[in-house]
Amino acid sequence: MYKVKTLNNISDSCKEILTPDLYTVGDSIEDPDAIFVRASDMHDYPWNPALLCIGRAGIGYNTIPVDECIDKGIVVFNTPGGNANGVKELFLFALSMASRDIFDGMKWVYTYDDSEGPVEQRMEKIKKQFAGPEYAGKSLGVIGTGNVGSMVANIAKNLDMKVYGYDPYLSVDAAWKISRHVFRVTDLDDLLRYSDYITLHVPLKEDTRGLIGREAIAKMKKGVRIINYARGEVVDEDAIIEGLASGKVARYVADFPTRRLIETPNVVLTPHLGGTTVEAEANCARMAAAEIDEYLRTGNIRNSVNMPSVSMERSGIARICVIHRNLPGMLAHLTQELSAESINIENMTNKSNGAYAYSVFDINSEVSGHLKERIADLEGVIRVRIV
Repeated sequence: MYKVKTLNNISDSCKEILTPDLYTVGDSIEDPDAIFVRASDMHDYPWNPALLCIGRAGIGYNTIPVDECIDKGIVVFNTPGGNANGVKELFLFALSMASRDIFDGMKWVYTYDDSEGPVEQRMEKIKKQFAGPEYAGKSLGVIGTGNVGSMVANIAKNLDMKVYGYDPYLSVDAAWKISRHVFRVTDLDDLLRYSDYITLHVPLKEDTRGLIGREAIAKMKKGVRIINYARGEVVDEDAIIEGLASGKVARYVADFPTRRLIETPNVVLTPHLGGTTVEAEANCARMAAAEIDEYLRTGNIRNSVNMPSVSMERSGIARICVIHRNLPGMLAHLTQELSAESINIENMTNKSNGAYAYSVFDINSEVSGHLKERIADLEGVIRVRIV
């Protein structure tokens, strides 16, 4: 029986995977094998030695110290694409809010007090101040064309926009999702120069933090309209406020409010609603549950943010899973320990992810306790599991 601790309210769809015959799931569980998280900051979390993995029901993982986790042999999963449709649909709202001053127009309607006459007459005189451009015929730059960005690019193309896509890490699978009518650019500066609208769909990493800063904004068209449904820190807040004040940026629509942005004119903010739909929360919970379940029961890894993806069909009697540093000769040392026990390897795989690697061995006999200890004592080995 595996124990899974929930740190937030998680959709009951996870129980379709984490069934009670194999899993105990709840928020009061001690010494869990896995943690299910949606929004909690885990940087100061007291890790228990038994913890094997963390399932993030969402795409962003900046609230989880992934480097610290891998040093402790904890695999961290996220759910790419689980909330993509919800974010895509909110993008349609953002595109309209970036174009016309709908927000201030609505505020005018709901705060009107009839002091200047009937609202029906007054609105005809005042509505022009809320006007803005149509986005049909304009150019949209999509920075990040993964699960969400590809959907946004395709829908914008169907709205008669000229669409540029930029993603230096574009995978083959993601490339197949993008319409052939979307122009792929390999130089971000080209996208910045040509776009009337720019929308961001990249994860927050060291190389994307402050991606849209003073230098990037200086290269954009005057009056550019920027949409940020990635992460707040992808945009330099000082730079965007300066750009709005100067008129270089006409409007900024974002899903990440701060006190300064709330008080800045021509900013439209939503309270992190991108993936907040009933369907998206269910999809992400189900997807994270499947990743946790597969790792705990089989050792296979899918959609990890700190370990390579490894999937191998089960064969043999036992499976040995080893998280280790990516050191020269490590695989030889591991196989040597198995050979010393006269163990035949039925199947094996090994994949690396920078400084770390993951090796899986299916063998034709049970694993003794002393063999597991010898493997664990090898230099560079972080965690050994028998599944």
